[in-house]
Amino acid sequence: MDFDFLNAKTAASLDEIRVRVAHALARHPLCRNVRFDIVSVPRTRRGGNWTVALQSVEPRGVWEASEIVADIQDAYDLALAA
Repeated sequence: MDFDFLNAKTAASLDEIRVRVAHALARHPLCRNVRFDIVSVPRTRRGGNWTVALQSVEPRGVWEASEIVADIQDAYDLALAA
């Protein structure tokens, strides 16, 4: 049985990723005031083609914010602009 679909990332636009990251961070009490930018980057060995530049992170929320972003990066791939 082919299980490659379990590792497949969903294509999403820059705006869709921005909204998902914003909602995910807003749900965590230590990450509610985090400001961030989504940045398109060349594809990495792990397969990602975008990253998040976190700003204004409360010291106690750095780990949580990083984990939230990592989970979203594992699930979404930046769709190519038409």
